[in-house]
Amino acid sequence: MHVSAPPPAPDRRARPAPWGRRLAWGAAAAAVLAAAFALYAEPGFVVMMADQVWSCF
Repeated sequence: MHVSAPPPAPDRRARPAPWGRRLAWGAAAAAVLAAAFALYAEPGFVVMMADQVWSCF
């Protein structure tokens, strides 16, 4: 009787864990939102954006 070895376990180091990828996307989204909030907190930036939008009409 011949007994074969079990198949090798898949290599989990090749790809980050799903929660790690989700955490990275969440951190990137939070950084973008924080940057947008910082820009809109500047009154001069808001006026410049309003002038540029108004110039389209």
